Amino acid sequence: MTDQRQGVRRTGIGMMLVFWVLFIGLGSWWLQGMLAHRENPNAHLVNAVTGDALTLERNVSGHFVATGRINGEPVPMLLDTGATYVAVPAGLTDRLGLEPEGSAWFSTANGRVRGQLTTLDEVSLGGFAARQVRGSISPGLEDGVVLLGMSFLGRFDIEIRGERMVLRLPQRSEAP
Repeated sequence: MTDQRQGVRRTGIGMMLVFWVLFIGLGSWWLQGMLAHRENPNAHLVNAVTGDALTLERNVSGHFVATGRINGEPVPMLLDTGATYVAVPAGLTDRLGLEPEGSAWFSTANGRVRGQLTTLDEVSLGGFAARQVRGSISPGLEDGVVLLGMSFLGRFDIEIRGERMVLRLPQRSEAP
């Protein structure tokens, strides 16, 4: 084989290798994005500005998960109408600048646990925001996922129908 043919062959093999690396890389990137969307279909809400209603979709597991903000920091949230407070994993307290305000016992799906009470300066989800929200620092929660409880959700009207949850600003009653 001549040197010219070997050079052409090496170039062809190199181009084929580059093609497969790019193909596998782009395929992996696409698959990861698709899986992330299935787990948190409401991730786009972290920067959303909304009017008087916010619509969320269930994820592949049947939960309402969205990315919101606590004290300006983006965090994934599991909306939990059965939770009294906004429950923050202990591993996020430093990042969110939370200060414990006293210990308390909490009843969870996994039994009773001891945690700390705290106040969140601001909690926001899709343009809806609330200040001075009661929260808890919970050592047993999965790191990184906040339970968005009724201390935040109770400030809004909630409607759940099938695969959607709609949060609305509360209706103001007009005094006669």
